[in-house]
Amino acid sequence: MQNRIVLHFQNGEVVKGSTGDFSPEKPWFHLTKKSSGETIKIDPSRLKGIFFVKCFDGNPTYKERIDVERPGLGRRVMVCFKDGENLFGYTTGVSPGRKGFFLFFSDPENNNEKVFVLTAATDDVLLG
Repeated sequence: MQNRIVLHFQNGEVVKGSTGDFSPEKPWFHLTKKSSGETIKIDPSRLKGIFFVKCFDGNPTYKERIDVERPGLGRRVMVCFKDGENLFGYTTGVSPGRKGFFLFFSDPENNNEKVFVLTAATDDVLLG
């Protein structure tokens, strides 16, 4: 199954595409770029986050709600990235020794289904 993803690199670059072989345990995965159809190998250590999206266009007028309760998605968290961006949502586990974790967004209307957050790109993860 191909997942639509948007890669956010630590240097600010953003690349849209699809992957069928991402796994948190693997040292790399393949991305087929939306813009060119080219398939490239991605090293996750250069990333800030891997956003799994419903569609690539999203909704530019959408305003995320962070006050929505989502029972069953784990603990409420705020992720503070080194670039100053903060994300709010839920996770089932953050472990200091792991390279990342999945964050599920509070608002089910969000275009992002989930994001794999790379721990090296964060300043802090606050559990709520």
